[in-house]
Amino acid sequence: MSAVLDPSLAPEPAVPAAPALSPNQRAWARFKRNRLGYVSLWAFGLLLVLATFAELLSNDRPFVARVDGQWHAPLFDNPSEKALGGDFTTPTDWKDPLIAQILAQPGNLAFFAINRHSADSIDYFDPRMSPSPPDARNWLGTDSKGRDMLARLLYGFRVSIWFALALTFVGTVIGVLAGAVQGYFGGRVDLFLQRFVEIWGAVPELYLLIIFASIFEPSLLLLLVLLALWGWMGLSDYVRAEFLRNRSLEYVKAARALGLSTGQIIWRHVLPNSMTPVITFLPFRMSGAILALTSLDFLGLGVPASTASLGELLKLGKENLDAWWIIVPTFVVLVVTMLLLTFIGDALRDAFDTRKS
Repeated sequence: MSAVLDPSLAPEPAVPAAPALSPNQRAWARFKRNRLGYVSLWAFGLLLVLATFAELLSNDRPFVARVDGQWHAPLFDNPSEKALGGDFTTPTDWKDPLIAQILAQPGNLAFFAINRHSADSIDYFDPRMSPSPPDARNWLGTDSKGRDMLARLLYGFRVSIWFALALTFVGTVIGVLAGAVQGYFGGRVDLFLQRFVEIWGAVPELYLLIIFASIFEPSLLLLLVLLALWGWMGLSDYVRAEFLRNRSLEYVKAARALGLSTGQIIWRHVLPNSMTPVITFLPFRMSGAILALTSLDFLGLGVPASTASLGELLKLGKENLDAWWIIVPTFVVLVVTMLLLTFIGDALRDAFDTRKS
């Protein structure tokens, strides 16, 4: 007789083991589990994209226009008013009622941005006094010079955020380089550089900013250079500590025994294992850069007066306290940006904490 097999005694099929995740993949998985930080990253990225392409959202010139059978691209090359049938050879003011009448004729058309104002454009044909409250013409009102507040906010946010990115990048590169040299070589090199950092940190940064602002014409490049001269010192201490710890580990000794050069050891082995404090501090350094630019603009030591910036809007709000539509939206944009960067930084810090599962 054939044996009756019990199905319950049959061996279970082998389940393939899940592929092992790298440390960076595990950190990214922990970051995604932090919903607040993950959503903040996407929200900040969306704001960055919108601000970067501000001309597509807010502009007083149309993207393309067709007048008397001819096509124009005023966004890139604004034609003269005479070329459109006007009387003057100056660049076309697309808010002029005469231009509006020309565009209203059969066969003529123009495609404008959602908000028909630029950061520096002034509507000379607006009968209201400036600053004017929000309405259908200016969704967030106008400032004391008649400029559209929504456009000023959008363009000012772009200046602040890209300045913060540039300052963070430059300061991080200098800080990582200085900390790596101190931590890896140690000894007299570390001692000499530490004394230099202490002396350089004692230099009054604000006084130098005031002196250079009185000598040179204010510009973003000058401000970036001056702030970058001191912006690297805080990060270099953390990188130095990581290099001092990692240089004595076994994998570094093994790399030396294999004959790798100093540059190869630093670049391939020590630096990747010392980047945790660099990555976790990036959002906080960006928020500090935004606050630094905003503070200097508020004091009149930052970007030129014609450049839209959050600090300049706060200064205008202080000078026009009755115009709440100037300071309230600027304050909201600044607070939301700081909160998003803080949430991202907290999520990165938790993601790279190996004690968290």
